[in-house]
Amino acid sequence: MHINDIDLNLLRLFDAIYRARSVSRAADLLGLSQPAASQGLARLRLLLGDALFVRSAGRMAPTPRADRLAHAVQSAIATLESALNENTRFDPATVRMDLRLHLSDIGEARFLPQLMRALRQETPGVRVHSRALPHEEIALALDSGTLDFAIGFLPSVHDTQRHALLDDRYIVLVRRDHPLVVPLAGPRDRPVAGTAAFQADLDALEYVAVRTHSDTIRILQLLRLEDRVRLTASHFMALPPIVRTTDLAVIMPLDIAQGFAASGDYALVQPQMPLQDFTVSLHWSRRFERDPALHWMRQRVVRLFDRRQTGDGPPQAD
Repeated sequence: MHINDIDLNLLRLFDAIYRARSVSRAADLLGLSQPAASQGLARLRLLLGDALFVRSAGRMAPTPRADRLAHAVQSAIATLESALNENTRFDPATVRMDLRLHLSDIGEARFLPQLMRALRQETPGVRVHSRALPHEEIALALDSGTLDFAIGFLPSVHDTQRHALLDDRYIVLVRRDHPLVVPLAGPRDRPVAGTAAFQADLDALEYVAVRTHSDTIRILQLLRLEDRVRLTASHFMALPPIVRTTDLAVIMPLDIAQGFAASGDYALVQPQMPLQDFTVSLHWSRRFERDPALHWMRQRVVRLFDRRQTGDGPPQAD
């Protein structure tokens, strides 16, 4: 077969189906109708003399020929995109663009205020769109260009470029005058650090679970405390008023909890727990690594939030 025999758009379709494992999702990513995508796949199958994808367990599974072809196609597309964008002039002060981020609710609280202040000063023409995608969709969204960056603790997200920003740990947040904390409390203006005495009382607490942060639920499961859950909520940011006015406890990242504790209404306790330490990273796609605007944005995010680069360790409770 000669390169002149094939429409390069069919290779983009092949790449999208390979990544999405779905013709309909590939069509959405490329702005095609499903019949047009199906017809394109049929043409490609005929040209290459291979089925390329077969339906298996509700997904389009690649054939061995498709697996061998995929790396070459992805590399070629990335090379072309890099070459086309290589000489594009990028001026932060005059650029007009949309920056699309994956952030959880606590990620928005942690990163957006500082990021928006910086962008307002340096790139006033940038509009930021933040949303939380299911983790299994993030890599595909980055590769397809529907998402520019993902920031968070995303251990199930694979095949992306990443840069570790900061180390954090899960702690227990309770109200300041919680009956299990008062005997341990120090000065009223300081959060309470965890002690062995509190560790023995973990099974006496009642908890709020957050369904969008599965690791906190997993911690409760490993501690065999699922039966102590009295409320299941969707987001962390709704919890401070609940914790402040009840005896409920919540397992959450220390970096965010310290902001709540600064008001004096909460206590932070650091008992030993499984899965306690984690790393927050910036994720992006290799396909758009050399895009001038995204390259500048990536460097800006790293400069703003890379605690490892500045030598700052994990946050510490007072």
